[in-house]
Amino acid sequence: MASTIKLELVTPARLLVSEEVDEVIAPGYEGEFGVLPDHTPFLVILSIGVLRYRKSNQEWKIAVGGGFAEVTSDRVVILADVAEKAEEIDVDRARRANERAEKALKDLVIDDAEFNKMNSALQRSIARMSAAE
Repeated sequence: MASTIKLELVTPARLLVSEEVDEVIAPGYEGEFGVLPDHTPFLVILSIGVLRYRKSNQEWKIAVGGGFAEVTSDRVVILADVAEKAEEIDVDRARRANERAEKALKDLVIDDAEFNKMNSALQRSIARMSAAE
């Protein structure tokens, strides 16, 4: 039984993470899921949320904006639409985006497409703030 699992997190813009870790917890479309070494292989759609991974006694957080994850017994590959490491997030900017999205959802009469766009913006800002805090 392996003691670590390889985590690779990639966006269209860059490779964010490529390292051996003890555990990965990610926001799946149907709920959060955790992966340990020797996990059963599967493929899952990611939702907007916070991905966490642990190495020794340290935990890191990354805000992800959807994508896919492929899990094998020795590797987790995350193909994220967008992602930001917690330390890279401008919390004030995320709060302003959160306020704009909440206001738009409350005040405007909007169609389904506009609602989905604003709701996604709101979920991304919440994930960014959660990852950064």
